[in-house]
Amino acid sequence: MSPLQKLREKIEQWKKKYEALQEENSTLKDELSAISQDKDSSQIIALKRELAEKDREIEKIITQVEALLL
Repeated sequence: MSPLQKLREKIEQWKKKYEALQEENSTLKDELSAISQDKDSSQIIALKRELAEKDREIEKIITQVEALLL
């Protein structure tokens, strides 16, 4: 397998992970919105932390892909 093929496969893996994380973030945002209406602050705080972690994972993937493309 050539280095270019390996790179393409890795980018495709990251792309799939990125899309999955985006979907999960969307779900978390929806849950957060629903919970906000219930004013359950402990769940809101936990979901905000989880959402922030997923955002960091997405940013990490973007940074890795950008580094590979340069």
